Amino acid sequence: MAAYMIFIRDKTTDAAELATYSGLAGPSMAGHAVTPHVVYGPHEVLEGPAVEGVVVVSFPTVEEAKAWYNSPAYAAAREHRFKGSEYRVVLVQGL
Repeated sequence: MAAYMIFIRDKTTDAAELATYSGLAGPSMAGHAVTPHVVYGPHEVLEGPAVEGVVVVSFPTVEEAKAWYNSPAYAAAREHRFKGSEYRVVLVQGL
């Protein structure tokens, strides 16, 4: 069953670190069955606090999503995201 990973950027704290993350995150997806659906497109918050940006990607299964998220390549990339921003990341199983 499909799984969706939703990244919500609440606040940028270090633009240089976030730029490093951006340069590493995309290539970390090589070899993983990931499909991007939303990548920081125009958005409108209808409820809750404002957000800087949203990314939605899908994987064939929750296990495949976790395999990418915990891969050495993405683990190295996300350290820069942690240093450069405040994010929420949610993994949800599709119907």
